[in-house]
Amino acid sequence: MQHDLIAQARTWLAEDPDPETRDELGALIEAGDTDELAARFAGTLQFGTAGLRGELGAGPMRMNRSVVIRAAAGLASYLKAQGQDGGLVVIGYDARYKSEDFARDTAAVMTGAGLRAAVLPRPLPTPVLAYAIRHLGAVAGVEVTASHNPPRDNGYKVYLGDGSQIVPPADGEIAAAIAAVGPLADVVRPEDGWETLGEEVLAAYLARTDAVLAAGSPRTARTVYTAMHGVGTSVLTAAFERAGFPAPVLVTEQAEPDPAFPTVAFPNPEEPGAMDLAFATARRAAPDLIIANDPDADRCAVAVPDTSVEGGWRMLRGDEVGALLAAHLVERGVSGVFAESIVSSSLLGRIAEKAGLGYEETLTGFKWIARVDSLRYGYEEALGYCVDPEGVRDKDGITAALLVVELASVLKEQGRTLLDLLDDLALAHGLHATDQLSVRVEDLTVIADAMARLREQPPTSLAGLAVTSAEDLSQGTATLPPTDGLRYQLEGARVIVRPSGTEPKLKCYLEVVVPVADAASLPAARARGAELLAGIKRDLAAAAGI
Repeated sequence: MQHDLIAQARTWLAEDPDPETRDELGALIEAGDTDELAARFAGTLQFGTAGLRGELGAGPMRMNRSVVIRAAAGLASYLKAQGQDGGLVVIGYDARYKSEDFARDTAAVMTGAGLRAAVLPRPLPTPVLAYAIRHLGAVAGVEVTASHNPPRDNGYKVYLGDGSQIVPPADGEIAAAIAAVGPLADVVRPEDGWETLGEEVLAAYLARTDAVLAAGSPRTARTVYTAMHGVGTSVLTAAFERAGFPAPVLVTEQAEPDPAFPTVAFPNPEEPGAMDLAFATARRAAPDLIIANDPDADRCAVAVPDTSVEGGWRMLRGDEVGALLAAHLVERGVSGVFAESIVSSSLLGRIAEKAGLGYEETLTGFKWIARVDSLRYGYEEALGYCVDPEGVRDKDGITAALLVVELASVLKEQGRTLLDLLDDLALAHGLHATDQLSVRVEDLTVIADAMARLREQPPTSLAGLAVTSAEDLSQGTATLPPTDGLRYQLEGARVIVRPSGTEPKLKCYLEVVVPVADAASLPAARARGAELLAGIKRDLAAAAGI
């Protein structure tokens, strides 16, 4: 067994084109570190919610040039089998470690396989790549990014020619094509022959961002902005300038791309502490709101002044922003379908129904939301918003920011705030309070054990609320394809439990709906919502054994 492992590692080493990972793997072989080698050669990285994603390092279970070359070769083989020989593949990348290398390797493989390749001019937001696919008439797109994962990670997100991320059966067919790739020496990788795009593709994207705003709308709200050490600053500030918004005050410590993400433990606005510098900047600048993007700028976080919380600033939940944007679009008289994933708040459905708009629920991920027929607006609770599906069929943290600041400007002209509009929505539809129980694990068997335990012994009540139905989503439903998840309906509440598709986490999404009689009863409704969420979280953790 040990001999086989060393032999496997030596075979991989002989093919590895990257001196860094060759040195790393050679040292592990030399040291006889079979535990570490076993972890790296336990299988291969698999396509999940966001294509490939994993820790940088040597071996088939890590993100490295060998894995990327194989992925690109498999994708090229798949595209040619679909009759796309000679078609254009657009490649974008963020500012993480190795991102530019992975983009260049992908361009070389596509060129060598007889496809045309075009690489974005520099590290740019993921939505620019999603836009460029349809704008340039490409047959596929690749974005090298690990979004908001830790600094040691990178990833590989694949889109097809419709501008949406891959879904079954394409993901499985691409995975099979990757598995069929032979020795790396047989993968043709010329030194040149692909195109490096100029700034005109970004200019076209920026021109499109104007489409999300209403002509003549107020543009007065003042913002503090953080790019979270990612690639958002230059694009967002350019979009704000085009739109005529006041220039945002930048969180200077986080404004420039830095793959080390030195000021945050996790470069995700949802993580504790990630917004501390933004809050400190806002206390000095006194803006109307804070906008934050994640490192590849496809997500958008919003914080607002709130004297009732310590520090005077409160992060809005993704579900709150999702409802606010929906209400804003309804007020503007849009038509079409509103869509969200099953883990997001049911409030969107109520807003759509009252406005006479179509509404659809999908599985988790914008690869599903973006495919909804006649989509006008889609969102997911994890800070993802698609506000211009004709331009970008994916979440877009730049255009979402523009729409939020437009809404804040409209309200400001009325002497109101985003919090006032949230109160209006609670009065109209009931208070929809959401929370998440998220458990990060080192050992993935903890997640499998928790899911098995809940399947074998589903809870009958949580926080004193009776469970009225328990669905195993792995069986599929009348409207949803199968997925690894559990859904519980309670009297006045809903719970969904699923393993994360992008991180080693078990995620539990909680929602309670509390009726609100009038404005005076809002504080009591909020207190009741918080109490129920805390109780559900406690009882669910016990039931799952986590």
